[in-house]
Amino acid sequence: MSRLTPIQVIITFYFLSITFATALLSMPFTQKPGVKISFIDTLFTAASSVSVTGLASVDVGESYSRAGIWVLMGIFQVGGLGVMMLSTFFYLVLKRRVGLRQRQLIMTDTNQFSMSGMVRMLREILVLIFGIQIIGGLILGIYFIPFYDGDVGEAMFQGLFNSVSAVTNAGVDITGYSLTPFVKDYFVQFITILLIIAGGIGFPVLIEARRFLFEKNTLIPFRFSLFVKVTTVTYLGLLVVGGLLIWAMESQHYFSGKSIDEGFFNSMFLSATSRSAGLSTIDTSALTDPTLLVVSGLMFIGASPSSVGGGIRTTTFAITILFLYSVIRGRNHIYIFGRELYQEDVRKALAVAIFATLLCVGAITVLGFTEQAELMAIVVEVFSAFGTCGLSMGLTGDLSYFGKIIIILLMFIGRVGIMYMMLSFRSKDGKKNAIRLPKEKIITG
Repeated sequence: MSRLTPIQVIITFYFLSITFATALLSMPFTQKPGVKISFIDTLFTAASSVSVTGLASVDVGESYSRAGIWVLMGIFQVGGLGVMMLSTFFYLVLKRRVGLRQRQLIMTDTNQFSMSGMVRMLREILVLIFGIQIIGGLILGIYFIPFYDGDVGEAMFQGLFNSVSAVTNAGVDITGYSLTPFVKDYFVQFITILLIIAGGIGFPVLIEARRFLFEKNTLIPFRFSLFVKVTTVTYLGLLVVGGLLIWAMESQHYFSGKSIDEGFFNSMFLSATSRSAGLSTIDTSALTDPTLLVVSGLMFIGASPSSVGGGIRTTTFAITILFLYSVIRGRNHIYIFGRELYQEDVRKALAVAIFATLLCVGAITVLGFTEQAELMAIVVEVFSAFGTCGLSMGLTGDLSYFGKIIIILLMFIGRVGIMYMMLSFRSKDGKKNAIRLPKEKIITG
């Protein structure tokens, strides 16, 4: 491990997490009596849980015991919060000193720029996320009591599972119906949307929002960081625009004959869940192809950096759009919120966007040859896996052995991140270009 870069260590730990999760889910106590789950399906479930994707090649509720469901919830926490964050949590519980190497790994795993205040930030994130999960679980659990004929224990368990699944953006369902029974229950939809946003908008946003609300200093005006401004505007903007687009395009199709409030709320829920969560209130396969392309685009963008979600991330999308705007306007630099972006960040964003596009297009092409399915079903499956979303048109369970391997790799890359996967090929002592060659223009466009 000492010879590996921090990024290579993080990727190794995620790989080991999937291996350990596969071993756990293979144990008899995690599976229902008489259920036989193949190795590839167990590996698929483990990869989906660690990457908090939600795609399932088997019926989770029918295949795993109550103990197995608890194990899955634990795996969601590992995948959602991050391997290094949870390992450090146990360091703090055991009152062990967090060393420099550990702080460096936390910084890398949470996409931070400095090791200063790392442990304090970790405590804040854990308290916020676990607190949100518990509060969400209590609200949903109490609300679910009438649905389970007064069985308080079962209602509270279902509420907690749905809260954990939403906050970690895991999107795993144990009822077999996801949230379709609540297609007209806007309270459940609204609470779930808030839980999804809490997990996907980014840990720094939650921390700065808490400090703004509860730690105001009257002498020094509070200033949100550029990251928080960009990611919040982009995340919420995509949520609203995506929801309105879905509503408009399905108004004469899926929502035809339905009330305005049902179309609006379910469109907004689909826009929120397609960012990385995967829970659904409507039948995705019944949507029109243009709507499915919009949903696929939202899944491709995914959640924010330093969050539980995958995809290319909101800041990458924002920087790419700003870059295009600057080129159109003939500007050499990118400005936003009174700040100029570093050229290195712009280069990284463009590299991530291009590499992710090539990766997804390549996966769609390969699966087009290996799977007996409609092209749109394959497109949704690929973008869902890369964006660690979990929405599907029913293709997951029918994937071939090779197809499942492709989707597993996409889920892993989507959770770890394209940039980390590219940087993992750098050596620890790699040197930057020391030689500059003569420049020459080339015709483009």
